[in-house]
Amino acid sequence: MSEPRVNERIRVPEVRLVGPSGEQVGVVRVEDALRLAEEADLDLVEVAPNARPPVCKLMDYGKYKYESAMKARDARRNQANTQLKEIQFRPKIDEHDYATKRGHVERFLKGGDKVKCIVRFRGREQSRPELGIRLLQGLAEEMAELGTVESHPRQDGRNMVMVLAPTRKKADVKSDQRRRREEARAARRAEKHAGRNEEAHSQQAPQHL
Repeated sequence: MSEPRVNERIRVPEVRLVGPSGEQVGVVRVEDALRLAEEADLDLVEVAPNARPPVCKLMDYGKYKYESAMKARDARRNQANTQLKEIQFRPKIDEHDYATKRGHVERFLKGGDKVKCIVRFRGREQSRPELGIRLLQGLAEEMAELGTVESHPRQDGRNMVMVLAPTRKKADVKSDQRRRREEARAARRAEKHAGRNEEAHSQQAPQHL
């Protein structure tokens, strides 16, 4: 995406001006718009060049560019970090195996990842799709606090597929993990500092004979 024209680079006779808070100022000469921008210590930025006349807004362009870059970086980080994990089930899975796989689903959702849950049918099991639907819907209900159903159970050849999306973004999960690590380090430092103070105090205490 190309950079918008700013201030003196806007070479049109008049513009439709928008104020810094989004208020409509109206159509004004570009010289007047530039004067208003200078008086407010802001920039005149062309936001809709193809409009007639072009739409320009008064804003702090440096701050706008910085905030836009931060938002784009966060969006890329969230997109890159979120993975699609895959867990496979059998229609007649026993309780122990189910509990193990459910634990994996829970761990992935808590970690901020999506989970693709697949029920694999073999032979005559394909005539019993309700077994897969019941299993996946039950799993979704058990995971309701951690994830939402992004893609409802659907038949895909011999498989039935459902996708669960985490209720918390991966970036938020990692932020919490960093905060907990920092708090733990701070607590250890405080304990060590308190121990040194106690040792120094005991050494300075007068010895009674």
